Amino acid sequence: MATIVSTIRVGQKPTKDERKRMKAEIKAAKKMLPVYDPDCPPSSSEALAEFAAMARERKKNRRNPLPVVALRIQPDVLEKYKALGRGYSGIMADVLKLAADNPEILSKASMR
Repeated sequence: MATIVSTIRVGQKPTKDERKRMKAEIKAAKKMLPVYDPDCPPSSSEALAEFAAMARERKKNRRNPLPVVALRIQPDVLEKYKALGRGYSGIMADVLKLAADNPEILSKASMR
C-alpha cells in the first residue's frame, strides 16, 4: 500500500472523491495483518502492565488540577497560541513558567 500525502487547511473538508478513497483504504487496512518493525517489536504483557500503571499514576496526578486564572491578553498573541492547536493553553502555561523563572525576562517586562 502506498503512502498518500494530502494538504488540508483549517476548516477545509475532504471532497466526495477523497472521502470515497479514504473509506476504501480503511476497509482494505482492516483486512491487513499488522507488520511489526524489527527495531520495535510488539510489547510484552509485562511492559503493557507497566505502561498501564504509569498511565494510572499520571491520571492520578492530574486530579489535583492547577488553578484557573482569568488573564487579559492581546488578541494577536492569543491567536498565535491557538494556532499551535489542541493543548495551546498548556504551552502558554509552560512559557509563563519559563518567563517567571528568568529574572532577565521579568525585569524587561516590568519596565514597560
